[in-house]
Amino acid sequence: MPRSTQQLHPFREPVATRPAATVLLLRDATAADGTGGIEVLMTRRSDKASFAPGAYVFPGGGIDALDAAPDTHAAADRRPTQSDLHLTQAIAAIRESFEELGILLARHTDGPRQGQMADAQDIAAIDRHQPFVAQCAARGLRLAADGVFLLAHWITDRDLPRRFDVPFLVARMPEGQEPVADEAEQFEPVWVRPADALARHEAGQFFMIFPTIRTLQRLAAFGSTQAVFDALKSEAPLWTSCPRAGTLAGKEARYMESDMPYGELALVCPDGQIVHPLDWQTERPVPLLRNVMRLTAPNPGVMTGPGTNSYLVGDPATGFIAIDPGPADPEHLDKLWRAAGGDIRMIVCTHSHPDHSPGAAPLQALCVQAGKPPPPILGLPSAPTARAASQFTPDRLLQNNELLKLDGRAGEAKITHTLQAIHTPGHAANHVCLLLVEDGLLFSGDHILNGSTTVVDPPDGNMADYLDSLDRLDAVCAEHGVEFILPAHGYVLGDARGAIAKLKAHRLAREAKVLAAMQALPQGSMEDWVRHAYDDVPPRMWPVAQRSLLAHVERIRSQRPGNN
Repeated sequence: MPRSTQQLHPFREPVATRPAATVLLLRDATAADGTGGIEVLMTRRSDKASFAPGAYVFPGGGIDALDAAPDTHAAADRRPTQSDLHLTQAIAAIRESFEELGILLARHTDGPRQGQMADAQDIAAIDRHQPFVAQCAARGLRLAADGVFLLAHWITDRDLPRRFDVPFLVARMPEGQEPVADEAEQFEPVWVRPADALARHEAGQFFMIFPTIRTLQRLAAFGSTQAVFDALKSEAPLWTSCPRAGTLAGKEARYMESDMPYGELALVCPDGQIVHPLDWQTERPVPLLRNVMRLTAPNPGVMTGPGTNSYLVGDPATGFIAIDPGPADPEHLDKLWRAAGGDIRMIVCTHSHPDHSPGAAPLQALCVQAGKPPPPILGLPSAPTARAASQFTPDRLLQNNELLKLDGRAGEAKITHTLQAIHTPGHAANHVCLLLVEDGLLFSGDHILNGSTTVVDPPDGNMADYLDSLDRLDAVCAEHGVEFILPAHGYVLGDARGAIAKLKAHRLAREAKVLAAMQALPQGSMEDWVRHAYDDVPPRMWPVAQRSLLAHVERIRSQRPGNN
Protein backbone atom coordinates (compact mmCIF):
# COMPACT_ATOMS: atom_id res chain seq x y z
CA MET A 1 0.00 0.00 0.00
CA PRO A 2 1.51 3.38 -0.96
CA ARG A 3 2.48 5.66 1.90
CA SER A 4 -0.18 8.30 2.59
CA THR A 5 2.59 10.91 2.45
CA GLN A 6 3.14 10.04 -1.19
CA GLN A 7 -0.47 10.43 -2.31
CA LEU A 8 -1.06 13.33 -4.68
CA HIS A 9 -4.40 14.46 -3.26
CA PRO A 10 -5.69 14.85 0.32
CA PHE A 11 -7.97 11.97 1.19
CA ARG A 12 -11.72 12.65 1.42
CA GLU A 13 -13.88 10.00 3.07
CA PRO A 14 -16.54 8.86 0.58
CA VAL A 15 -20.17 9.20 1.63
CA ALA A 16 -21.53 6.09 3.35
CA THR A 17 -23.70 3.80 1.25
CA ARG A 18 -27.37 3.04 1.82
CA PRO A 19 -28.84 -0.43 1.19
CA ALA A 20 -31.16 -0.65 -1.80
CA ALA A 21 -32.41 -3.21 -4.31
CA THR A 22 -33.21 -3.14 -8.02
CA VAL A 23 -35.01 -5.76 -10.09
CA LEU A 24 -34.80 -6.47 -13.80
CA LEU A 25 -38.13 -7.88 -14.90
CA LEU A 26 -37.49 -10.05 -17.95
CA ARG A 27 -39.52 -11.66 -20.67
CA ASP A 28 -38.65 -13.48 -23.87
CA ALA A 29 -38.99 -11.21 -26.87
CA THR A 30 -40.81 -12.15 -30.05
CA ALA A 31 -40.80 -10.35 -33.36
CA ALA A 32 -42.48 -10.64 -36.73
CA ASP A 33 -39.17 -11.64 -38.30
CA GLY A 34 -38.89 -14.58 -35.91
CA THR A 35 -36.00 -13.20 -33.89
CA GLY A 36 -36.07 -13.70 -30.14
CA GLY A 37 -33.87 -12.59 -27.28
CA ILE A 38 -34.70 -10.81 -24.06
CA GLU A 39 -36.73 -7.78 -23.22
CA VAL A 40 -36.35 -5.93 -19.92
CA LEU A 41 -38.80 -3.55 -18.28
CA MET A 42 -37.43 -0.05 -17.77
CA THR A 43 -38.95 3.18 -16.55
CA ARG A 44 -37.99 6.84 -16.51
CA ARG A 45 -37.16 8.47 -13.19
CA SER A 46 -38.68 11.79 -12.24
CA ASP A 47 -36.79 14.83 -13.46
CA LYS A 48 -36.88 16.03 -9.84
CA ALA A 49 -35.39 12.85 -8.36
CA SER A 50 -32.42 13.35 -6.05
CA PHE A 51 -30.50 10.52 -7.73
CA ALA A 52 -30.18 10.04 -11.52
CA PRO A 53 -33.05 12.42 -12.45
CA GLY A 54 -34.58 11.70 -15.83
CA ALA A 55 -32.67 8.45 -16.30
CA TYR A 56 -34.21 5.22 -17.57
CA VAL A 57 -33.73 2.61 -14.86
CA PHE A 58 -35.01 -0.69 -13.53
CA PRO A 59 -37.60 -0.48 -10.73
CA GLY A 60 -36.21 -0.47 -7.22
CA GLY A 61 -35.39 1.61 -4.20
CA GLY A 62 -34.18 1.60 -0.63
CA ILE A 63 -34.43 -1.41 1.67
CA ASP A 64 -36.74 -0.77 4.64
CA ALA A 65 -36.34 -2.24 8.11
CA LEU A 66 -39.63 -4.10 7.61
CA ASP A 67 -38.16 -5.92 4.58
CA ALA A 68 -35.82 -7.77 6.95
CA ALA A 69 -38.36 -8.41 9.72
CA PRO A 70 -39.04 -12.06 10.64
CA ASP A 71 -42.77 -11.69 9.96
CA THR A 72 -42.00 -10.34 6.48
CA HIS A 73 -39.60 -13.20 5.75
CA ALA A 74 -42.29 -15.64 6.88
CA ALA A 75 -44.65 -14.16 4.29
CA ALA A 76 -42.31 -14.97 1.39
CA ASP A 77 -41.40 -18.15 -0.46
CA ARG A 78 -37.65 -18.76 -0.64
CA ARG A 79 -35.21 -21.18 -2.18
CA PRO A 80 -33.27 -23.47 0.20
CA THR A 81 -30.03 -21.81 -0.96
CA GLN A 82 -31.36 -18.26 -0.60
CA SER A 83 -29.69 -16.46 2.32
CA ASP A 84 -31.54 -14.16 4.71
CA LEU A 85 -29.80 -11.17 3.14
CA HIS A 86 -30.78 -12.18 -0.38
CA LEU A 87 -34.33 -12.81 0.81
CA THR A 88 -34.51 -9.32 2.31
CA GLN A 89 -33.21 -7.83 -0.94
CA ALA A 90 -35.73 -9.81 -3.00
CA ILE A 91 -38.60 -8.67 -0.77
CA ALA A 92 -37.50 -5.04 -1.11
CA ALA A 93 -37.36 -5.40 -4.90
CA ILE A 94 -40.83 -7.01 -5.00
CA ARG A 95 -42.26 -4.22 -2.85
CA GLU A 96 -40.62 -1.47 -4.91
CA SER A 97 -41.72 -2.94 -8.24
CA PHE A 98 -45.30 -2.92 -6.96
CA GLU A 99 -45.17 0.59 -5.49
CA GLU A 100 -43.53 2.06 -8.59
CA LEU A 101 -45.02 0.02 -11.45
CA GLY A 102 -47.90 -2.01 -10.04
CA ILE A 103 -46.16 -5.33 -10.78
CA LEU A 104 -47.02 -7.92 -8.15
CA LEU A 105 -44.62 -10.87 -7.74
CA ALA A 106 -46.83 -12.93 -5.43
CA ARG A 107 -48.76 -16.25 -5.52
CA HIS A 108 -52.05 -17.42 -4.11
CA THR A 109 -51.54 -19.90 -1.29
CA ASP A 110 -54.89 -21.72 -1.23
CA GLY A 111 -58.26 -22.09 -2.88
CA PRO A 112 -58.91 -22.72 -6.57
CA ARG A 113 -56.12 -20.31 -7.53
CA GLN A 114 -53.46 -21.91 -5.33
CA GLY A 115 -50.00 -21.52 -6.87
CA GLN A 116 -51.16 -18.97 -9.44
CA MET A 117 -49.52 -15.58 -9.73
CA ALA A 118 -51.47 -12.51 -8.68
CA ASP A 119 -53.68 -10.96 -11.35
CA ALA A 120 -55.21 -7.59 -12.17
CA GLN A 121 -57.96 -8.05 -9.57
CA ASP A 122 -55.39 -8.58 -6.81
CA ILE A 123 -53.34 -5.60 -7.97
CA ALA A 124 -56.39 -3.33 -7.99
CA ALA A 125 -57.27 -4.37 -4.44
CA ILE A 126 -53.90 -3.46 -2.94
CA ASP A 127 -53.11 0.18 -2.14
CA ARG A 128 -49.59 1.17 -3.19
CA HIS A 129 -49.39 3.61 -0.30
CA GLN A 130 -50.39 1.24 2.51
CA PRO A 131 -48.34 -1.53 4.20
CA PHE A 132 -47.58 -3.92 1.37
CA VAL A 133 -46.92 -7.31 2.97
CA ALA A 134 -49.96 -7.15 5.26
CA GLN A 135 -52.25 -6.43 2.30
CA CYS A 136 -50.80 -9.37 0.36
CA ALA A 137 -51.33 -11.69 3.31
CA ALA A 138 -54.92 -10.51 3.69
CA ARG A 139 -55.62 -11.65 0.12
CA GLY A 140 -53.92 -15.01 0.64
CA LEU A 141 -50.80 -14.05 -1.32
CA ARG A 142 -47.22 -15.02 -0.56
CA LEU A 143 -44.33 -13.04 -2.03
CA ALA A 144 -42.61 -14.99 -4.82
CA ALA A 145 -39.09 -14.23 -3.56
CA ASP A 146 -37.97 -17.71 -4.64
CA GLY A 147 -38.24 -16.49 -8.23
CA VAL A 148 -35.95 -13.50 -7.69
CA PHE A 149 -32.26 -14.15 -8.39
CA LEU A 150 -29.09 -12.15 -7.83
CA LEU A 151 -27.54 -10.98 -11.11
CA ALA A 152 -24.96 -8.40 -10.02
CA HIS A 153 -23.82 -6.29 -7.11
CA TRP A 154 -23.21 -2.58 -7.66
CA ILE A 155 -21.78 -0.12 -5.16
CA THR A 156 -22.25 3.50 -6.15
CA ASP A 157 -19.08 5.34 -7.20
CA ARG A 158 -17.02 6.88 -4.40
CA ASP A 159 -17.23 10.41 -5.81
CA LEU A 160 -21.01 10.77 -5.70
CA PRO A 161 -22.88 12.67 -2.94
CA ARG A 162 -25.54 9.93 -2.66
CA ARG A 163 -24.33 6.35 -2.62
CA PHE A 164 -26.09 3.00 -2.55
CA ASP A 165 -25.13 -0.64 -2.07
CA VAL A 166 -27.41 -2.31 -4.60
CA PRO A 167 -28.00 -5.89 -5.70
CA PHE A 168 -29.31 -6.03 -9.27
CA LEU A 169 -31.87 -8.83 -9.17
CA VAL A 170 -33.78 -10.55 -11.97
CA ALA A 171 -37.25 -12.09 -12.11
CA ARG A 172 -39.65 -13.19 -14.81
CA MET A 173 -42.47 -10.81 -15.60
CA PRO A 174 -45.77 -12.41 -14.46
CA GLU A 175 -48.08 -13.25 -17.36
CA GLY A 176 -51.20 -11.14 -17.65
CA GLN A 177 -49.82 -8.18 -15.70
CA GLU A 178 -49.13 -4.76 -17.22
CA PRO A 179 -46.86 -2.09 -15.73
CA VAL A 180 -48.53 1.11 -14.62
CA ALA A 181 -46.15 3.82 -13.41
CA ASP A 182 -46.91 5.67 -10.19
CA GLU A 183 -46.44 9.00 -12.04
CA ALA A 184 -44.58 10.33 -9.00
CA GLU A 185 -41.21 8.59 -8.91
CA GLN A 186 -41.45 6.65 -12.17
CA PHE A 187 -42.85 7.43 -15.61
CA GLU A 188 -43.18 5.83 -19.05
CA PRO A 189 -42.59 2.12 -18.45
CA VAL A 190 -41.22 0.48 -21.59
CA TRP A 191 -40.17 -2.99 -22.68
CA VAL A 192 -36.89 -2.89 -24.54
CA ARG A 193 -34.20 -5.25 -25.77
CA PRO A 194 -30.85 -4.52 -24.12
CA ALA A 195 -29.15 -3.85 -27.45
CA ASP A 196 -31.91 -1.44 -28.50
CA ALA A 197 -31.72 0.46 -25.20
CA LEU A 198 -27.96 0.82 -25.64
CA ALA A 199 -28.35 2.03 -29.22
CA ARG A 200 -30.96 4.57 -28.21
CA HIS A 201 -28.71 5.79 -25.41
CA GLU A 202 -25.82 6.25 -27.86
CA ALA A 203 -28.16 8.28 -30.07
CA GLY A 204 -28.99 10.55 -27.14
CA GLN A 205 -32.62 9.39 -26.93
CA PHE A 206 -32.57 7.17 -23.83
CA PHE A 207 -30.48 8.55 -20.96
CA MET A 208 -29.02 5.90 -18.64
CA ILE A 209 -26.39 5.91 -15.91
CA PHE A 210 -23.23 3.82 -15.93
CA PRO A 211 -24.36 0.74 -13.94
CA THR A 212 -27.51 0.45 -16.07
CA ILE A 213 -25.47 0.63 -19.26
CA ARG A 214 -22.96 -1.97 -18.15
CA THR A 215 -25.68 -4.30 -16.90
CA LEU A 216 -27.49 -4.12 -20.24
CA GLN A 217 -24.23 -4.81 -22.05
CA ARG A 218 -23.80 -8.02 -20.09
CA LEU A 219 -27.47 -8.94 -20.40
CA ALA A 220 -27.35 -8.56 -24.20
CA ALA A 221 -25.18 -11.67 -24.41
CA PHE A 222 -28.04 -13.94 -23.23
CA GLY A 223 -30.39 -15.39 -25.81
CA SER A 224 -33.30 -16.15 -23.47
CA THR A 225 -34.58 -15.55 -19.97
CA GLN A 226 -33.92 -19.20 -19.13
CA ALA A 227 -30.26 -18.75 -20.08
CA VAL A 228 -30.06 -15.89 -17.57
CA PHE A 229 -31.53 -17.92 -14.74
CA ASP A 230 -29.36 -20.93 -15.59
CA ALA A 231 -26.30 -18.72 -15.07
CA LEU A 232 -27.46 -17.65 -11.60
CA LYS A 233 -27.94 -20.99 -9.86
CA SER A 234 -24.87 -20.54 -7.66
CA GLU A 235 -26.53 -17.63 -5.78
CA ALA A 236 -23.39 -15.55 -6.44
CA PRO A 237 -23.46 -12.34 -8.50
CA LEU A 238 -21.98 -12.57 -11.98
CA TRP A 239 -19.98 -9.46 -11.11
CA THR A 240 -19.44 -6.98 -8.30
CA SER A 241 -18.36 -3.44 -9.04
CA CYS A 242 -17.73 -0.08 -7.40
CA PRO A 243 -16.80 2.04 -10.45
CA ARG A 244 -14.13 4.72 -10.60
CA ALA A 245 -13.93 7.81 -12.78
CA GLY A 246 -11.24 9.91 -14.43
CA THR A 247 -11.19 12.36 -17.29
CA LEU A 248 -10.69 11.42 -20.93
CA ALA A 249 -10.68 13.99 -23.74
CA GLY A 250 -11.86 16.53 -21.20
CA LYS A 251 -14.93 14.52 -20.19
CA GLU A 252 -15.80 12.35 -17.21
CA ALA A 253 -15.29 8.65 -17.94
CA ARG A 254 -16.25 5.76 -15.63
CA TYR A 255 -14.77 2.29 -15.45
CA MET A 256 -15.36 -1.10 -13.85
CA GLU A 257 -12.67 -3.21 -12.21
CA SER A 258 -12.18 -5.18 -15.44
CA ASP A 259 -11.44 -2.03 -17.44
CA MET A 260 -7.81 -1.13 -18.12
CA PRO A 261 -7.75 2.32 -16.41
CA TYR A 262 -9.33 1.11 -13.16
CA GLY A 263 -6.12 0.21 -11.32
CA GLU A 264 -4.51 3.53 -12.16
CA LEU A 265 -7.50 5.44 -10.81
CA ALA A 266 -7.37 3.34 -7.63
CA LEU A 267 -3.70 4.22 -7.15
CA VAL A 268 -3.90 7.93 -7.90
CA CYS A 269 -7.36 8.66 -6.45
CA PRO A 270 -8.18 5.97 -3.87
CA ASP A 271 -11.11 8.02 -2.54
CA GLY A 272 -12.68 8.37 -5.99
CA GLN A 273 -12.03 12.05 -6.72
CA ILE A 274 -12.31 12.75 -10.44
CA VAL A 275 -9.01 14.55 -10.91
CA HIS A 276 -6.80 12.15 -12.89
CA PRO A 277 -6.46 12.54 -16.70
CA LEU A 278 -6.31 9.26 -18.62
CA ASP A 279 -5.35 10.65 -22.03
CA TRP A 280 -2.18 9.14 -23.46
CA GLN A 281 0.27 11.87 -24.41
CA THR A 282 4.03 12.23 -24.69
CA GLU A 283 4.41 15.94 -23.94
CA ARG A 284 4.68 15.89 -20.16
CA PRO A 285 5.07 13.41 -17.32
CA VAL A 286 1.98 12.08 -15.54
CA PRO A 287 2.30 12.10 -11.74
CA LEU A 288 1.06 8.85 -10.18
CA LEU A 289 2.33 9.50 -6.65
CA ARG A 290 4.49 12.26 -5.23
CA ASN A 291 7.48 9.99 -5.78
CA VAL A 292 6.46 8.32 -9.07
CA MET A 293 6.06 9.91 -12.50
CA ARG A 294 5.41 8.26 -15.87
CA LEU A 295 6.52 9.71 -19.19
CA THR A 296 5.37 7.74 -22.23
CA ALA A 297 7.69 7.62 -25.21
CA PRO A 298 6.31 8.64 -28.64
CA ASN A 299 6.58 5.11 -30.04
CA PRO A 300 2.99 3.77 -30.13
CA GLY A 301 2.32 0.65 -32.15
CA VAL A 302 0.98 -2.87 -32.27
CA MET A 303 3.77 -4.14 -30.03
CA THR A 304 4.12 -1.10 -27.77
CA GLY A 305 0.49 -0.05 -27.26
CA PRO A 306 0.36 3.68 -26.43
CA GLY A 307 4.17 3.71 -26.15
CA THR A 308 6.92 2.67 -23.77
CA ASN A 309 6.45 3.94 -20.23
CA SER A 310 9.54 5.51 -18.67
CA TYR A 311 9.25 6.00 -14.92
CA LEU A 312 10.96 8.38 -12.52
CA VAL A 313 11.09 7.27 -8.88
CA GLY A 314 12.14 9.78 -6.23
CA ASP A 315 11.68 13.44 -5.39
CA PRO A 316 13.70 16.69 -5.35
CA ALA A 317 15.07 15.87 -1.89
CA THR A 318 16.45 12.46 -2.89
CA GLY A 319 17.06 12.72 -6.62
CA PHE A 320 15.56 10.22 -9.05
CA ILE A 321 16.02 6.76 -10.50
CA ALA A 322 14.97 6.51 -14.15
CA ILE A 323 13.42 3.17 -15.12
CA ASP A 324 13.39 2.19 -18.82
CA PRO A 325 14.47 5.40 -20.58
CA GLY A 326 13.09 3.89 -23.76
CA PRO A 327 14.28 4.42 -27.32
CA ALA A 328 17.04 6.91 -28.11
CA ASP A 329 14.58 9.68 -28.82
CA PRO A 330 16.24 13.04 -28.00
CA GLU A 331 12.99 14.89 -27.21
CA HIS A 332 11.70 12.12 -24.97
CA LEU A 333 14.99 11.90 -23.08
CA ASP A 334 15.18 15.68 -22.68
CA LYS A 335 11.67 15.70 -21.17
CA LEU A 336 12.61 12.83 -18.87
CA TRP A 337 15.76 14.65 -17.74
CA ARG A 338 13.90 17.92 -17.16
CA ALA A 339 11.10 16.16 -15.24
CA ALA A 340 13.81 14.98 -12.82
CA GLY A 341 15.22 18.47 -12.52
CA GLY A 342 18.41 17.08 -14.03
CA ASP A 343 19.02 15.07 -10.83
CA ILE A 344 19.08 11.47 -12.02
CA ARG A 345 21.08 9.25 -9.67
CA MET A 346 20.65 5.88 -11.45
CA ILE A 347 19.27 4.56 -14.75
CA VAL A 348 17.76 1.06 -14.68
CA CYS A 349 16.78 -0.95 -17.75
CA THR A 350 14.35 -3.80 -17.13
CA HIS A 351 15.71 -5.54 -20.23
CA SER A 352 17.56 -4.91 -23.46
CA HIS A 353 14.78 -4.68 -26.06
CA PRO A 354 15.09 -1.69 -28.42
CA ASP A 355 12.11 0.18 -26.99
CA HIS A 356 13.57 0.05 -23.46
CA SER A 357 17.36 0.36 -23.22
CA PRO A 358 18.81 2.45 -26.12
CA GLY A 359 17.92 5.71 -24.36
CA ALA A 360 20.09 4.89 -21.34
CA ALA A 361 23.44 6.09 -22.67
CA PRO A 362 22.07 9.36 -24.19
CA LEU A 363 20.23 10.11 -20.92
CA GLN A 364 23.44 9.53 -19.00
CA ALA A 365 25.22 11.90 -21.40
CA LEU A 366 22.61 14.62 -20.75
CA CYS A 367 23.44 14.47 -17.05
CA VAL A 368 27.19 14.72 -17.74
CA GLN A 369 26.71 17.65 -20.11
CA ALA A 370 24.89 19.48 -17.31
CA GLY A 371 27.87 19.01 -15.02
CA LYS A 372 26.39 16.18 -12.97
CA PRO A 373 28.17 12.92 -12.11
CA PRO A 374 27.25 10.21 -14.63
CA PRO A 375 24.40 8.13 -13.19
CA PRO A 376 25.30 4.44 -13.53
CA ILE A 377 23.33 2.41 -16.03
CA LEU A 378 22.13 -0.72 -14.23
CA GLY A 379 20.58 -3.94 -15.42
CA LEU A 380 21.62 -7.31 -16.78
CA PRO A 381 23.59 -7.68 -20.01
CA SER A 382 21.86 -9.19 -22.99
CA ALA A 383 22.38 -12.92 -23.28
CA PRO A 384 24.02 -14.55 -26.32
CA THR A 385 20.49 -15.55 -27.38
CA ALA A 386 19.36 -11.92 -27.76
CA ARG A 387 18.68 -10.53 -31.21
CA ALA A 388 21.07 -8.02 -32.74
CA ALA A 389 18.79 -5.07 -32.00
CA SER A 390 18.70 -6.02 -28.32
CA GLN A 391 22.38 -5.86 -27.44
CA PHE A 392 22.93 -4.16 -24.10
CA THR A 393 25.78 -3.91 -21.60
CA PRO A 394 25.12 -2.03 -18.34
CA ASP A 395 27.75 -0.14 -16.40
CA ARG A 396 27.07 -2.51 -13.53
CA LEU A 397 25.18 -5.78 -13.19
CA LEU A 398 22.20 -5.82 -10.88
CA GLN A 399 22.25 -8.69 -8.42
CA ASN A 400 19.00 -10.53 -7.75
CA ASN A 401 17.27 -8.92 -4.74
CA GLU A 402 19.78 -6.04 -4.73
CA LEU A 403 18.46 -2.85 -3.10
CA LEU A 404 18.83 0.54 -4.79
CA LYS A 405 18.32 3.38 -2.30
CA LEU A 406 17.61 7.08 -2.55
CA ASP A 407 17.94 9.03 0.70
CA GLY A 408 17.17 12.64 1.52
CA ARG A 409 15.58 14.99 4.01
CA ALA A 410 12.59 17.30 3.93
CA GLY A 411 12.99 19.51 6.96
CA GLU A 412 13.43 17.19 9.93
CA ALA A 413 11.95 14.20 8.13
CA LYS A 414 14.12 11.56 6.49
CA ILE A 415 12.91 10.31 3.12
CA THR A 416 13.89 6.97 1.61
CA HIS A 417 12.86 5.31 -1.63
CA THR A 418 14.13 1.75 -2.15
CA LEU A 419 13.95 -0.34 -5.31
CA GLN A 420 14.53 -4.08 -5.05
CA ALA A 421 15.72 -5.81 -8.23
CA ILE A 422 14.02 -9.12 -9.05
CA HIS A 423 15.46 -11.26 -11.85
CA THR A 424 12.52 -12.40 -13.99
CA PRO A 425 13.67 -14.19 -17.15
CA GLY A 426 11.02 -15.28 -19.61
CA HIS A 427 10.15 -12.40 -21.90
CA ALA A 428 13.89 -11.86 -22.21
CA ALA A 429 16.75 -13.73 -20.57
CA ASN A 430 17.98 -10.53 -18.90
CA HIS A 431 14.61 -9.21 -17.72
CA VAL A 432 14.42 -7.55 -14.30
CA CYS A 433 11.39 -6.27 -12.38
CA LEU A 434 11.64 -3.69 -9.61
CA LEU A 435 9.79 -3.41 -6.31
CA LEU A 436 9.38 0.02 -4.69
CA VAL A 437 9.60 -1.38 -1.19
CA GLU A 438 8.20 1.49 0.90
CA ASP A 439 5.08 1.88 -1.27
CA GLY A 440 4.50 -1.70 -2.39
CA LEU A 441 4.62 -0.96 -6.12
CA LEU A 442 5.88 -3.43 -8.72
CA PHE A 443 7.47 -2.09 -11.91
CA SER A 444 6.97 -5.04 -14.23
CA GLY A 445 8.72 -3.99 -17.44
CA ASP A 446 7.38 -6.19 -20.23
CA HIS A 447 6.80 -9.24 -18.02
CA ILE A 448 3.27 -8.06 -17.13
CA LEU A 449 1.38 -5.66 -19.40
CA ASN A 450 -2.02 -3.99 -19.21
CA GLY A 451 -4.26 -4.81 -22.16
CA SER A 452 -2.25 -7.57 -23.78
CA THR A 453 0.06 -10.49 -23.03
CA THR A 454 3.74 -10.10 -23.70
CA VAL A 455 5.46 -12.03 -26.47
CA VAL A 456 7.78 -14.80 -25.34
CA ASP A 457 10.17 -15.14 -28.27
CA PRO A 458 12.70 -18.01 -28.23
CA PRO A 459 15.57 -18.45 -27.95
CA ASP A 460 15.94 -15.39 -25.69
CA GLY A 461 12.40 -15.86 -24.44
CA ASN A 462 11.50 -19.00 -22.52
CA MET A 463 7.98 -19.98 -21.46
CA ALA A 464 9.04 -22.18 -18.53
CA ASP A 465 11.15 -19.34 -17.18
CA TYR A 466 8.31 -16.90 -17.80
CA LEU A 467 5.82 -18.91 -15.74
CA ASP A 468 8.37 -19.49 -12.97
CA SER A 469 8.98 -15.73 -12.86
CA LEU A 470 5.26 -15.10 -12.51
CA ASP A 471 5.27 -17.34 -9.46
CA ARG A 472 8.26 -15.42 -8.09
CA LEU A 473 6.47 -12.10 -8.56
CA ASP A 474 3.34 -13.43 -6.90
CA ALA A 475 5.40 -14.43 -3.87
CA VAL A 476 6.95 -10.94 -3.76
CA CYS A 477 3.51 -9.34 -3.94
CA ALA A 478 2.27 -11.55 -1.11
CA GLU A 479 5.29 -10.78 1.08
CA HIS A 480 5.18 -7.01 0.57
CA GLY A 481 1.44 -6.45 0.24
CA VAL A 482 1.75 -5.22 -3.34
CA GLU A 483 -1.55 -4.02 -4.78
CA PHE A 484 -0.41 -2.20 -7.91
CA ILE A 485 1.71 -3.14 -10.94
CA LEU A 486 3.24 -0.42 -13.13
CA PRO A 487 3.89 -1.96 -16.57
CA ALA A 488 6.11 -0.73 -19.38
CA HIS A 489 3.05 -0.49 -21.62
CA GLY A 490 -0.44 0.57 -20.55
CA TYR A 491 -2.09 1.90 -17.41
CA VAL A 492 -1.33 0.85 -13.85
CA LEU A 493 -2.82 -2.51 -12.92
CA GLY A 494 -4.66 -2.97 -9.62
CA ASP A 495 -5.27 -6.21 -7.70
CA ALA A 496 -1.70 -7.26 -8.37
CA ARG A 497 -1.95 -10.89 -7.27
CA GLY A 498 -5.28 -11.30 -9.04
CA ALA A 499 -3.76 -9.90 -12.23
CA ILE A 500 -0.83 -12.33 -11.98
CA ALA A 501 -3.17 -15.27 -11.36
CA LYS A 502 -5.30 -14.37 -14.38
CA LEU A 503 -2.22 -13.97 -16.55
CA LYS A 504 -0.85 -17.35 -15.54
CA ALA A 505 -4.24 -19.00 -16.08
CA HIS A 506 -4.44 -17.39 -19.52
CA ARG A 507 -0.98 -18.68 -20.45
CA LEU A 508 -1.79 -22.21 -19.28
CA ALA A 509 -5.13 -22.16 -21.11
CA ARG A 510 -3.30 -21.09 -24.27
CA GLU A 511 -0.80 -23.86 -23.76
CA ALA A 512 -3.65 -26.36 -23.51
CA LYS A 513 -4.90 -25.13 -26.91
CA VAL A 514 -1.40 -25.45 -28.34
CA LEU A 515 -1.15 -29.03 -27.05
CA ALA A 516 -4.59 -29.83 -28.51
CA ALA A 517 -3.50 -28.44 -31.89
CA MET A 518 -0.30 -30.52 -31.79
CA GLN A 519 -2.29 -33.65 -30.96
CA ALA A 520 -4.91 -33.00 -33.64
CA LEU A 521 -2.29 -32.20 -36.28
CA PRO A 522 0.84 -34.18 -35.29
CA GLN A 523 2.43 -33.52 -38.69
CA GLY A 524 1.28 -29.92 -38.81
CA SER A 525 3.49 -26.89 -39.21
CA MET A 526 3.75 -23.92 -36.86
CA GLU A 527 1.39 -22.07 -39.22
CA ASP A 528 -1.15 -24.89 -38.88
CA TRP A 529 -0.91 -24.92 -35.10
CA VAL A 530 -1.20 -21.16 -34.71
CA ARG A 531 -4.44 -21.15 -36.70
CA HIS A 532 -5.96 -23.58 -34.21
CA ALA A 533 -4.38 -22.40 -30.96
CA TYR A 534 -4.85 -18.67 -31.65
CA ASP A 535 -8.22 -18.80 -33.40
CA ASP A 536 -9.43 -16.02 -31.08
CA VAL A 537 -6.64 -13.69 -32.23
CA PRO A 538 -6.88 -11.61 -35.45
CA PRO A 539 -5.00 -13.35 -38.28
CA ARG A 540 -2.82 -10.27 -38.78
CA MET A 541 -1.30 -11.03 -35.35
CA TRP A 542 -0.56 -14.70 -36.08
CA PRO A 543 3.07 -14.12 -37.17
CA VAL A 544 3.74 -12.54 -33.76
CA ALA A 545 1.67 -15.14 -31.92
CA GLN A 546 3.71 -17.84 -33.60
CA ARG A 547 6.73 -16.78 -31.55
CA SER A 548 4.91 -17.41 -28.27
CA LEU A 549 3.46 -20.61 -29.72
CA LEU A 550 7.02 -21.83 -30.29
CA ALA A 551 7.79 -21.04 -26.65
CA HIS A 552 4.80 -23.14 -25.58
CA VAL A 553 5.86 -25.98 -27.88
CA GLU A 554 9.34 -25.98 -26.37
CA ARG A 555 7.89 -26.12 -22.85
CA ILE A 556 5.48 -28.93 -23.77
CA ARG A 557 8.26 -30.99 -25.34
CA SER A 558 10.59 -30.40 -22.38
CA GLN A 559 7.98 -31.91 -20.06
CA ARG A 560 7.65 -35.16 -22.01
CA PRO A 561 9.22 -38.28 -20.44
CA GLY A 562 12.84 -38.64 -21.47
CA ASN A 563 13.34 -34.92 -21.98
CA ASN A 564 14.03 -34.02 -18.35
